[in-house]
Formats: sequence, structure tokens, C-alpha cells
Amino acid sequence: MNGLSIIVMGVSGSGKSSVGEALARKLHAKFIDGDDLHPKANILKMAGGEPLNDNDRQPWLERIRDAVFSLESKNETGVIVCSALKKSYRDQIRDGNKNLLFLFLEGSKALVAERMLGRQGHFMKPAMLDSQFATLEIPGSDEPDVISVSIVQNIEDIVAKASEEIAAQRTR
Repeated sequence: MNGLSIIVMGVSGSGKSSVGEALARKLHAKFIDGDDLHPKANILKMAGGEPLNDNDRQPWLERIRDAVFSLESKNETGVIVCSALKKSYRDQIRDGNKNLLFLFLEGSKALVAERMLGRQGHFMKPAMLDSQFATLEIPGSDEPDVISVSIVQNIEDIVAKASEEIAAQRTR
């Protein structure tokens, strides 16, 4: 799987960081939390309870795209957490990158809201969940590089299912 980048995507609270870290360990891959690539202005805006707009996201998506390019150019496997809520965001990350898969963590708003209530120390506030689901464009059949996995199960089962799907996708 050398040179493969896997973008773990979904709304805030879907388990991207937990699943991404566990998947990276399983695949012996580098882990990059996309939240660490947000510009300072974005972090401050979200911490203030304001959702990001498309203009706010542009420099962040460029950083994600560049991280994928860096991994690919070094023939390294990496798992990067990035919400990638809109198709245009995913297309921006795809631009200039060939060896890329998206892992969409799929779950209901009620389930994600319940999980968010138990989170500590994260700048995304539960009240902003509505804007996340309003922004989300669920990947369709026109995005063959997206694997969807339900978040109803525990992290170990999500990672096992994701690993299985990634391996199957790589053999196609």
C-alpha cells in the first residue's frame, strides 16, 4: 500500500480522529490529523461557535491536498483526517493526487450528537452539528474512490471493515 493516502472523512463527531489513528496503526501508516492543519483564524472562528464557510476552508483544503502530495511523492502510506464534506472539497484534495481513497464514516445526526455530548476539549461545539449535516454532500456513485463505513459499530469493527474495503478497492 505504499504511497496510498486515505482521507478519513465525515461530520465532526463521527469518530474520524479515533478511527484514523487506529487505522494508521493497523496499516503501519503515518497519521495526520487535519485539524492540526487549520489556519489560526479557522480555529479561532470555530472556537467562537461560528461555522466555517467555503472561503475559510480553502487554505485548509490546500494544506490537506499538499500533505497527500507529500506522502505520495515519498511513496509513504498515510491516513489523514479531514471532514471533506462537499464533493468540491474532495475534488480539491484529489487535484494532482493519484493514489488516494476517501473513507466516509457514515452515521445519523442523532448518533453523532449523542457522541459529541461526551467529547471533551474539542473546538467544535455540538450546536454546530446542524451546519455540518447541512454542508455534507454524501458521496455518490460518481466518486468511485470513496468507501463508506457505518459508525454504528465500535472502533475496532469500523477499522476492520475499513481495512477490508481498502484492500478490496486496491485489487480492483
